[in-house]
Amino acid sequence: MSNPAITPELIAKHGLSPEEYEKVLSILAREPSFEELGVFSVMWSEHCSYKNSRPELRKFPTTGPSVLVKAGEENAGVIDIGDGWAVAFKIESHNHPSAVEPFQGAATGVGGIIRDIFTMGARPVFLMDSLRFGSIEGDSEQAKTNRRLFSGVVAGIAHYGNCIGLPTIAGEVYFDESYSGNPLVNAFCLGILRHDQIARGAAEGIGNPVFYVGAETGRDGLAGAAFASRELTEESKADRPAVQVGDPFREKLLLEACLELLATDAVAGIQDMGAAGLTCSTCETASRGGTGVEIDIQLVPQRAKGQTPYEVLLSESQERMLVIVKKGREDVVKRIFEKWDLPYAEIGKVTDDGMMRVRNGNDVVVNVPARSLADDGPLYSREAAPFTPPAALDLATVPQADPETALPKLLAHPSIASKRWVWRQYDHMVRTGTAVLPGSDAAVFIVREANKILAAATDCNAIYCKLDPSVGARIAVAECARNLACSGAVPIGVTDNLNFGNPHKPENFYQLRAAVEGISEGCRAFGVPVTGGNVSLYNESPAGAIDPTPTISMVGTIADASHITTQAFKEAGDQIYLLGETGNELGGSHYLLAIHGRKEGAPPALDFDKEIAIHNALLGVIRKGLIRSAHDCSEGGLAVAIAESTFGTGLGATIDLGTTDQRPEVDLFNETQGRIVISTKASDSAALEKDLATSGVPFRKIGEVTAKQEFSIKTGANAYSWKVAELEGVFESAIPSLMEG
Repeated sequence: MSNPAITPELIAKHGLSPEEYEKVLSILAREPSFEELGVFSVMWSEHCSYKNSRPELRKFPTTGPSVLVKAGEENAGVIDIGDGWAVAFKIESHNHPSAVEPFQGAATGVGGIIRDIFTMGARPVFLMDSLRFGSIEGDSEQAKTNRRLFSGVVAGIAHYGNCIGLPTIAGEVYFDESYSGNPLVNAFCLGILRHDQIARGAAEGIGNPVFYVGAETGRDGLAGAAFASRELTEESKADRPAVQVGDPFREKLLLEACLELLATDAVAGIQDMGAAGLTCSTCETASRGGTGVEIDIQLVPQRAKGQTPYEVLLSESQERMLVIVKKGREDVVKRIFEKWDLPYAEIGKVTDDGMMRVRNGNDVVVNVPARSLADDGPLYSREAAPFTPPAALDLATVPQADPETALPKLLAHPSIASKRWVWRQYDHMVRTGTAVLPGSDAAVFIVREANKILAAATDCNAIYCKLDPSVGARIAVAECARNLACSGAVPIGVTDNLNFGNPHKPENFYQLRAAVEGISEGCRAFGVPVTGGNVSLYNESPAGAIDPTPTISMVGTIADASHITTQAFKEAGDQIYLLGETGNELGGSHYLLAIHGRKEGAPPALDFDKEIAIHNALLGVIRKGLIRSAHDCSEGGLAVAIAESTFGTGLGATIDLGTTDQRPEVDLFNETQGRIVISTKASDSAALEKDLATSGVPFRKIGEVTAKQEFSIKTGANAYSWKVAELEGVFESAIPSLMEG
């Protein structure tokens, strides 16, 4: 079959602008072949090149004494955790594939992030996810579609993680109309390794053989990177061939085989075939090594007959790796991959000319400088629209609501309600390291081989980011750190997933730039490096762009098992305290959205110095054994936080907020930042108060844990009361009822 002529229409179909095509001509000094056009198309797509975001990403802090592999150098960053041990972790999106094929889109998103981790030489130990969908409430066709997407994505994540034997131990799920038609599926994986096990993805050693290992190449996932670099439209269903098909059982074999191979001295470089498949792995390893790579397409294991060089190069079939093997050690690769019953083939060699050269037998179909593909693509600084921060919410425009009916309604809102329906589908206990169940402020996982305790959380309030992207991004970092502090952990690093709309639209590009600057400010304040992550742009459906969603995943360490802290109240008679001060900020709150249907006003203010002081004070009293529970105040405010602390305990709480000149719903449901609800034994109250007073952070006793399963709260002259069982009932049943309906 002859290849089509290179026409302006074909160039546009490949996502290259006329200016970018002129750059291709100047690099090659000739017209590209059809295969070369495809190679430039995927490697210069936003998904692979970050051409619209890379200049902004340089603002992130990426260095520090604990950083062993920094962001952008390899597939994932690596952070030292002491005693010769390290962690590799990263988060990545599979948004567009999940929109058109939710089960496989989500499943292969999990598979891809796992490969990024074991490519570094790390053994993956746990997963998290951050998910966003349109509203699942009601009987509209859109709500039904959103429920189908939600169900399919959760099933896909569960399928892949459960089959490969990795626990999914934490995450977040939000629902908002802005995600209708364009769900967000962000998958996180963390692995453990020793310092001397770090693997690199560079093609080193002239003459070293290049091996293809893993599953055969098929036509699935064809040009998936280009698909992920354009907006979703009504015609996107036709892009289903761009969605990969995953096989977690084969990935498990590949994981074990690769780790066994890396334990030998046979490997000079290793790279997974993720976005852009064989194309990306070939040119990136060559570029990193300052070398060239030559391969023959006819030697690549293939799933179907008659696949063209174009299809083999651009396929994103899953469970595949490229390995640069030290010359003379080929038999080691063959022995290990035959043992694990996996395909393998020697498909080429490392060269000294800096070229990515692809042969189809005797014919050369691609002959391109590797660096021009991997590192020298076009970069753009798009126009950012002027932005005026929103004014504070005028409370006079907000009708008063009865808190006794508002609290159950908030707890039943799908974004706040229990996500047990989600995580009960995950095998969250496999590997027996999970120390805290999903649904808590942070995941806690014990890595027994390293004798280390890790904590992890993922956060982003997209309502805040929609109203003020910089403030919202700063809060996402602070809330992640606060969740870690509530678990007893100190943060060590951040990975982020930047989900935004079309960057060619100035208002969207402003959101991206402002969020990056907010994250950078937050990470510098907390002294944590950004170890890597993912940028996902063009998240738009015909209805418009998603709310900006810069998802933050933060990892921390806990020094001693006795410091592990959870949000649940422990015993009647324990004293309840509030760390931090309560303001009157209802702007951007879930109360305003769930009760009044409004998404407006200024998001709550954030003071990093005050936030960090509260975290440090909390960690200090946790280490002294003075804290029985800790839970941060986030969506839904103080009343939701206290209610959640009673659930599953058989206990209640009596709260008195004292004299106040604010409306009761402001005291109960505002989302002032930097607040944490803690409890302590009555006998430890004096010692706790002394320590907190010494630290200088604001705190006050607000109540007591009770044996009576009732939640009562007084604020000024107003008093409210709920049966804990009734609140817990609406909290736990909200999502199952919607999904069963």
